Amino acid sequence: MLLNNILLGSFVVSLTVVVHTFGLIGVANLMNRVAGRHPIHEFRSKVISMVVLVHGLLGVHSVEIWIWAAVYELTSAVDHIGDALYFSAITFSTLGYGDALIDEKWRLLAGMEGLSGFVLIGWSTAYLVAASTRIGPFQAGKHF
Repeated sequence: MLLNNILLGSFVVSLTVVVHTFGLIGVANLMNRVAGRHPIHEFRSKVISMVVLVHGLLGVHSVEIWIWAAVYELTSAVDHIGDALYFSAITFSTLGYGDALIDEKWRLLAGMEGLSGFVLIGWSTAYLVAASTRIGPFQAGKHF
């Protein structure tokens, strides 16, 4: 069972990295279109660009959480899709309240989701900081 956890977890981690890569590209293109429709020197268009970016990042993470939830449902690691989605969201975000449990056979898979979520959220944070200084309302050296 350990090998199954590692193989399946590695596949899902790879899948979510691909989703994240294309998601960031899509969000960046959307943000650039929004910024292009409004003069970028205007503060308002910079703030709108940040709102679009944050919602886009949340959307990408939501897709990744749904992927993990589907895996939990397909493996019967969690009883219902609603429980699988909740478990995935708290695991991906590393909250881990402890009120939702996974079948003991798939615990390593959940650990892999937590590590993956931590990395992907960090990647999004790095992207958000870079975009906020390049397109957004913040300027390096002036605001931080």
